[in-house]
Amino acid sequence: MGGPLTGVKIVELGGIGPVPYGSMLLAEAGAEVLRITRPAAPGGLGTPGSDLLLRSRASIGVDLKSEGGVALVLDLVERADALVEGFRPGVTERMGLGPTECLERNPALVYGRMTGWGQQGPWANAAGHDINYIATAGALWPIGRKGERPVPPLNLVGDFGGGGMLLAFGVVSALWESGRSGKGQVVDAAMMDGAASLITMLFSHRAMGAWQDERGVNMLDTGAHFYEVYETADGGYFAVGAIEAPFYAALLQGLGLDGEDLPHQMDRTRWSEMKEKFTTIFASKTRDDWVAAFEGLDACATPVLTPAEAPGNPHVSARKTFIEIDGIAQPGTAPRFERTQGEAEAGRYVTGADADAILETWGLEPARLSALRDGGSLA
Repeated sequence: MGGPLTGVKIVELGGIGPVPYGSMLLAEAGAEVLRITRPAAPGGLGTPGSDLLLRSRASIGVDLKSEGGVALVLDLVERADALVEGFRPGVTERMGLGPTECLERNPALVYGRMTGWGQQGPWANAAGHDINYIATAGALWPIGRKGERPVPPLNLVGDFGGGGMLLAFGVVSALWESGRSGKGQVVDAAMMDGAASLITMLFSHRAMGAWQDERGVNMLDTGAHFYEVYETADGGYFAVGAIEAPFYAALLQGLGLDGEDLPHQMDRTRWSEMKEKFTTIFASKTRDDWVAAFEGLDACATPVLTPAEAPGNPHVSARKTFIEIDGIAQPGTAPRFERTQGEAEAGRYVTGADADAILETWGLEPARLSALRDGGSLA
């Protein structure tokens, strides 16, 4: 059974990072996504199939600087439900593949645009990366320990959470509306906007007076002893998130502190003192010892696993959160659907290796494809 987007056709103009991730999500929800990349571009870096963001969809090599290449993409757009691209504002317009040209060919088309700064604004055409977008959105400042610099959370907040996921959500939302109205529209997904959206709860806490802008003094930013990462005797780490009173009581039980005369959990004046106590206790046993100590306790206390260890965790394994394709361990599809579950498939390493067969399923004639190939527009 295909995913819930089975029957939806999407053209992806090849890029890096958030657009491929959003396209992967759409493909594994059942959409038929066709990635357009440069004729000479490989499908990925490293060993075949190792660029996991390119999985679950086919790719063809098209010269978008040629008239034939642009004409081919417009023909595909005419047959598609959506197009997604991740260039700076104005680039696809200069190619002849902007929203005006595409919506003229297909008035119901959803045109998804992924940028860092958005389509408008003083910085719309400025260079940037995840760290810049989340810094400007206010999402980087709170991440870090007291008295230390902000810590970039990899590129999860801008590129992927605030970028690729936002793009996929925007495209699906617009597809839903287009199916009812028969009219397409542009989706302006900016990583800066997405990063700002992700810290909505933080702004809520600030409005309630429950959040200080100083790092490492709040409940969720390592200020509290019951929401922290502790080192164990063997150099491992344990994550503690015992916010609610019953979970905190279970945490104290696991640490051997239940029944002792301790300050109230929410007494902020004693958080530093309690953190020192917890640090000493966690350092007295190995990570596996603590796993055993908290077994069966609802203490919100779990080992910090490396990416290599995570697939072998009993719960992760039982859920099949990670899968293996062609010998490569990788995250599986998410979310999961009761009736219409999609599946991940290996990426196609050689771009355009089966371009004719792919494009013929999109309704293009073999003679047309031969002419495009002869002219150098199609790999």
